[in-house]
Amino acid sequence: MTFLLLASCKYYSFTGASIPEGAETVQVNFFINNAADQVGSVFEPGLDRDFTNAIQEMLLNQTNLELTNVNGHLIYEGEIVEYRVSPMTATAQQTAAQNRLTMAVNVRYFNTLNEDDDFEKRFSFFYDFDAIAQLQSVQAEAHEVLFERITQDIFNESLAKW
Repeated sequence: MTFLLLASCKYYSFTGASIPEGAETVQVNFFINNAADQVGSVFEPGLDRDFTNAIQEMLLNQTNLELTNVNGHLIYEGEIVEYRVSPMTATAQQTAAQNRLTMAVNVRYFNTLNEDDDFEKRFSFFYDFDAIAQLQSVQAEAHEVLFERITQDIFNESLAKW
């Protein structure tokens, strides 16, 4: 019984990941920033690099998979498709009291060991901040919140099966 329990742990991590049998490597292709292609969105330099790194770090921290640049058993790729600031609440003077930074990413996930797990899906989240604050002053915290939530949602969809 103990042997069975230990053997089954090879494909399950204590973070809730259900690593596909035989998967040892993960490949995260560069997430291109296409946000400026959507009306109302803006291009944020370095966002593509930072988001790609966030996905890599999340996978390394929550799985026992080895990161590779080619021929990964599990492959993540996609584009940043939205990055916009919009007013959320108004004051009595008809000015914005709060702004919302929204980020959306289109993700393609490929499991080379089981094509039934493959998907393409849009993930998004937002960060609200005081309208008197400039985006640059809250951007580091906003990106931390956005990246954490979006990468966790991607993880849950691809590996936790929640």
